[in-house]
Amino acid sequence: MAGLESMIVEDKQQSQKSVDREKTCPLLLRVFCSTGRHHSSNEYNHGSVPSNELQIYTWMDATLRELTTLVRDVNPETRRKGTYFDFAIVYPDRGSVYRMREIGVTCSGQKGADDTKTLAHAKFTIGDYLDINITPPNRLPPRGGRPRPY
Repeated sequence: MAGLESMIVEDKQQSQKSVDREKTCPLLLRVFCSTGRHHSSNEYNHGSVPSNELQIYTWMDATLRELTTLVRDVNPETRRKGTYFDFAIVYPDRGSVYRMREIGVTCSGQKGADDTKTLAHAKFTIGDYLDINITPPNRLPPRGGRPRPY
């Protein structure tokens, strides 16, 4: 039993190691930002994507806070304190049908529970897209996912 426990601890330590960014080639992350809502998953079907693409070279150990900073660097409107960034992974399901899965929320100027979540922890797969719903500080924050239809 003691040998088994030590193996489990080793596996946890190995999975928490960060990527050596000096030796590991970065991946191309295709990001699509929208204000006030996520893009519809239908906008990704049949080989098409929304028109507002942001391309980021990063690694699997990139945190949601790090990605928030990169988006803020290229989009001055998102730099205001209190701006929320609601992240979702868009991935192929069957053939050319895409699904969306929310993975976390960050807020400019505030620490949050999802700040340290990495792409690897969110089960991002190279080739997936990242869809970000940006909510300005004068609107309600994205809590609990999408608004209810009723």
